Amino acid sequence: MNKEQFLKKLSTSLRRLSEDEREDILQDFQEHFDIGKEEGETEEEISKSLGSPTQIAKELLASYYLEKVEDTSTTGNVLRAVWAVIGLGFFNLVIVLGPFIAVVAVVLAGWVSGLAFIVSPLLVLVNLAIYPGTFELFDLFFSITLTGLGLIIAIGMLFVTRFITTGLVRYLNYNVRLVKGGLNHE
Repeated sequence: MNKEQFLKKLSTSLRRLSEDEREDILQDFQEHFDIGKEEGETEEEISKSLGSPTQIAKELLASYYLEKVEDTSTTGNVLRAVWAVIGLGFFNLVIVLGPFIAVVAVVLAGWVSGLAFIVSPLLVLVNLAIYPGTFELFDLFFSITLTGLGLIIAIGMLFVTRFITTGLVRYLNYNVRLVKGGLNHE
């Protein structure tokens, strides 16, 4: 593969990035080819030593999305980062997607139970409206207790969600470093 083919394939694979970022990356690889030519290598040798442009693009996209999620930790950014890391290889489909689904299920279950407890007094009022003769003070006080418990769960889930998001991003960064060629001992 010559320089033009390599850069074209890399550019196509990086189409999700902004034009400026894509141009910066392509300029870096252009310099790689220029330096290699000065050292007497052919374009084919240089492209072979760099590796697959598609794999390079996957690694760059994963790093880009992980940096983005570290800046602003929105649900969309986290999902894009997870998807980019999964795209690094089939192995990541199992190693990243499995834990991600489990974590999302646990967090979602915590939020749903907290919110369900919070709205429990509304269910008592609905029951009172439908069946007025079945009202008992125990139901009212029990639902108020559940509301307090739901508020505690919701506050706890705020901290748990932040902690898990931070841990997930650290895990994804670890995984990307591992896939890129091992871990550097710093």
